[in-house]
Amino acid sequence: MEAATMAWTAAGVGMALVYWFVWVMGAAEVKGKRAVDLKMGSITNDKVKDKYTQYWSFFRRPKETATTEASAEKVPAFVDTFYNLVTDIYEWGWGQSFHFSPSLPGRSHREATRVHEERVADLLQAKPGHRLLDVGCGVGGPMRAIAAHSGSNVVGITINEYQVNRARAHNRKAGLDSRCEVVCGNFLSMPFADASFDGAYSIEATCHAPRLQDVYGEVFRVLKPGGLYVSYEWVTTSLYRADNPDHVEAIHGIERGDALPGLRRQDEIASIAREVGFEVLKELDLALPPALPWWTRLKMGRIAYWRNSLVVRVLTMLRIAPKGVSEVHEMLYETAQHLTRGGETGIFTPMHMVLLRKPVESK
Repeated sequence: MEAATMAWTAAGVGMALVYWFVWVMGAAEVKGKRAVDLKMGSITNDKVKDKYTQYWSFFRRPKETATTEASAEKVPAFVDTFYNLVTDIYEWGWGQSFHFSPSLPGRSHREATRVHEERVADLLQAKPGHRLLDVGCGVGGPMRAIAAHSGSNVVGITINEYQVNRARAHNRKAGLDSRCEVVCGNFLSMPFADASFDGAYSIEATCHAPRLQDVYGEVFRVLKPGGLYVSYEWVTTSLYRADNPDHVEAIHGIERGDALPGLRRQDEIASIAREVGFEVLKELDLALPPALPWWTRLKMGRIAYWRNSLVVRVLTMLRIAPKGVSEVHEMLYETAQHLTRGGETGIFTPMHMVLLRKPVESK
């Protein structure tokens, strides 16, 4: 009898753990994405593994990804594939804002994220009646924060149709769908009229562009004369050494695991902005002290990783999640290690901020 009681107790605890890990664990910001709801965007279940293999084949040698015009032209399609693969996993464990922020003493990751986003609205001097552009909006976490904080109307663009649908659903849920609009498109060739926005921003998004000049040129085109543009850029810092194998592996790991056709140097950003016609008003690495480390959020313990990996594998075995999810989860975990290494060594920052202005006399 005692053995039977113990067996039933163990079974009950086991079921409770499964229920907690699979059905209760939700997104970091809003529990709107559970583990059992993991999809691979618009990729059908039988194609997930093939799409992952194609993605990995294309980005496995980052420095060669956009060295020719032909390969550079393929980058947007593979970035779209990447976000089909990772969007639900990001929402499950990260929330609705797919970016980093400096840690704040006594504040949660969610609160630090919100402060980082609201800084953008303040830099743009955004206010009610302004029309802002979110360049690479993802599922719209920053868009909603900036619209709520500033009272402005925000139009976001993302290349991934699945993210468009997720963002629109979140906008409705937040009661901001009248002020937040989402468009599916390529930020290298945006479907907006010249001089149609009062301000623009990009948060860790333009790193996907083979040439920064192309996306900055498009932002310049759609801004009104005098309009401000803020961008948080992923870059290598002056501490990076191309002859240091550890540095190279960390940076290549970031590029491979985040669909990047090659990270730019920190000292290139301002000159590229000036090249397309912008005035550079301010330039600052927001990751530098007194800011606290942004990579602490990535320091997942082995137990936490094992737990999440087990959940994903069980869901795959039960055919609740499609084949290939385990490989994507493993890729993201490995990428997190490279990002952490980049942050700890100071050779990489995801938040090199530039504040730019389109000249008033610009035509």
